[in-house]
Amino acid sequence: MSDDLSTRLIHHPYKPPEGFEGVAPGVYKASTVFFPNVEALRTTDWKDKSGYTYGLHGTPTTFTLEERIATIEGGLHCVLAPSGLAAVSLVDMALLRQGDEVLIPDNAYGPGKSFASVELAAWGITHRYFDAMDPADLARKIGPATRLVWLEAPGSVTLEFPDLPALVARVREVNAQRGADQRPVVTALDNTWGAGIAFAPFDLGVDISVQALTKYPSGGADVLMGSVVTRDLALHRQVLLTHMRLGLNIGVNDAELVLRGLSSMALRYHAQDASTRELATWMQQQAGVVQVLHPALPGSPGHATWQRDATAAACLFSAVFDASISQARIDAFCDSLRLFKLGWSWAGPISLCAPYDIGGSRSLGWPHAGGLVRFAVGLESVHDLRADLAQALTALNP
Repeated sequence: MSDDLSTRLIHHPYKPPEGFEGVAPGVYKASTVFFPNVEALRTTDWKDKSGYTYGLHGTPTTFTLEERIATIEGGLHCVLAPSGLAAVSLVDMALLRQGDEVLIPDNAYGPGKSFASVELAAWGITHRYFDAMDPADLARKIGPATRLVWLEAPGSVTLEFPDLPALVARVREVNAQRGADQRPVVTALDNTWGAGIAFAPFDLGVDISVQALTKYPSGGADVLMGSVVTRDLALHRQVLLTHMRLGLNIGVNDAELVLRGLSSMALRYHAQDASTRELATWMQQQAGVVQVLHPALPGSPGHATWQRDATAAACLFSAVFDASISQARIDAFCDSLRLFKLGWSWAGPISLCAPYDIGGSRSLGWPHAGGLVRFAVGLESVHDLRADLAQALTALNP
C-alpha cells in the first residue's frame, strides 16, 4: 500500500464484517460497480438480477424495492421509473410502433392522454378514447392496428369503477382471432388507486399493472416514482430493455423512502379508506351537492362491480355541485377550507382538494352541468375534517 494519504484513504483495506441485518434494507449508492476480474466484467448479467454491472441497471436497494412491489401487485417482474407518468410513457414507448394504435379510457389520467395526443401522435401512433363503463364500446373500437389498451380503475377524478374482467375478455377475444403473425393486443392497468391492496390486478386478467409509487407506497408526499409490473417474462424484457435504452433511473434515497413507506402502507390505506367513506357518505347529504362519486357508495357509477371485485376503496371522493352554484362560489368554497389544502396528488398524510373542469377534458361527454371538486383524505381526525367541510359549505350555501 502507498504511503500517500490520498491513495490510502481511497484504497483502504478495511472491509466491515458480513452478516449485519437491521429493520431497514441497506442503501447502496453507485454509478460505477466493481468486478473481481475481466471475465466477470464481460459476463455478468443484470437483467435477471443475478449480478450488478452499473448503477443505472440496479443496486441491492432498487432490486429489493422491485421485488417487493412485484409481490404487492401479485406480479413476478418489476421495473421502476422516475414517476407514475414516466411509467405510463415507458409502457407506451416499449410496446407501440409507428402505425400502431392505442385505446385509452375517456376518464383516464389526463397527462397520459396528453402524451398520446402529442408525443405518440408525432411518432405516427394513433389513439382513440373509449367508454370504460361499456365493454361493448371497447370491442367496437379495437381495430387491426390496435396494440395496446389502457385501463384505469377507478377512472381519474370521477372514480367510475369499470368491469375489468369484461374489458379484458373483449381484448382476449380479439387476440384469439388474430393470426400467429400478428402482434397481440396488450392490456395495461393504471393501478395507482388500488395499490395492490383493493384488488389483485393480475387475477382480473390484465397483462401489465402500473403504479405511481408517489402515492400510497411512499405515503409521505415527498417522493416521485413509478412502477411497471408484469407476470410475463417476454413482456417484462420488452419494457426493461426500453427502460435501459432510455436511461431511466431512480435515486436510491428515494427507493429507501418508498421501502420505508411500504411497512405501513396497508394500515394507512385502510385508515384513509374508512375516513373517506365516512366523509363521502356525509357529503352526499349536504345542500348543493348533486352527487358524491366514490366506488363504495351505492349509486356511484360501477358500485356493483367494485363490490364484486374489490375489498377497499382508497382515499378519494369527488363532489358534484348543483349547476346553479357558480364556479366562483365553488372556488371560494375550496379557498375556505383550512385542513384540506389545495394541491395535486394524494395518499399523503395531509388532506387535499382541487376543483376540476370535467366537461372540458372528456371527449365522450360528461352528464353533469355543475362543478366538481375532488377530495383526497389524509390521516387527520375525521371529526376535524368533517367540521372543516361543514364550515366551508356554510360559505358556499349562505
